[in-house]
Amino acid sequence: MISSTYKTALVVGATGLIGNLLTHQLVDSPSYEKVKVLVRKSLNWQHPRLQEVQFDFDHPNGLLTQADDIFCCLGTTMKKAGSKDAFRKVDHQYPLEIARLGLANGAKQLAIVTAMGADERSMFFYNRVKGEVERDLTALNYPTLLIFRPSLLLGDRGEKRFGEQLAESAMRLFNPVIPAKYKGVEATKVATAMLTTMQQGIVGKRVFESDQLQVY
Repeated sequence: MISSTYKTALVVGATGLIGNLLTHQLVDSPSYEKVKVLVRKSLNWQHPRLQEVQFDFDHPNGLLTQADDIFCCLGTTMKKAGSKDAFRKVDHQYPLEIARLGLANGAKQLAIVTAMGADERSMFFYNRVKGEVERDLTALNYPTLLIFRPSLLLGDRGEKRFGEQLAESAMRLFNPVIPAKYKGVEATKVATAMLTTMQQGIVGKRVFESDQLQVY
């Protein structure tokens, strides 16, 4: 039974840049007595509040998604996914399925990272998929739905991608003269924004654009 004093958080995508930072913040937060992470491989670190749950995203067990608050940081790239179908599975199918199962098992709040420019009518496939998952999550009617749309993420990804390194270096160089909405945003700020806003009692859907994330 979930504590009436402290809550259970569920993190999806905890091995990624934002997800990893967020998970570290969550286990140190007094708002949660348990932090569950759905993973295919271990995070390779431990904490008394952390519970790793081996999870088959293609054959999900809904009972494993039980939590008060769900934080979805799932995401891939076209290069890593290898095809549009594979990309859509990670960035649309999995988040939507976890959200449905979580809602059916008692979740009241959902926070998800999409991307700047997310638009279901976009001519760009990446932005269109991000917009479609926002649309479909909205249709679930979560009591609280928080959507975060960061620009280029700045931070240590652990894996070196030449294109992303080049873009990040350029963004850091020109950030002072780039309009706020398009500035690169530190991944730790996105994680902090997700944790902070989830505790504010927001009702309904709220979208946070990249410039709004810079203050966290």
